[in-house]
Amino acid sequence: MTKAKSKGINKELDDFINDLMKKAKDDKDLSLLDKLRIADRAINLEKIKQKISDEEWGSGFLPPEEPEEAEE
Repeated sequence: MTKAKSKGINKELDDFINDLMKKAKDDKDLSLLDKLRIADRAINLEKIKQKISDEEWGSGFLPPEEPEEAEE
């Protein structure tokens, strides 16, 4: 029996990025650039979460498929 692949974001990764955001916010030694890089990672993670949870995501990019007519 094969192990089913879990769908969604790895919980440990999500927790790690959230914890890193909290620590970076209060760290006076981090530069603004470093803080923005961490924020960018968190934003990208949120984008991925939205893509996973929305079945319709990206469906508006292609025109609707037309049914093929049977040739006689």
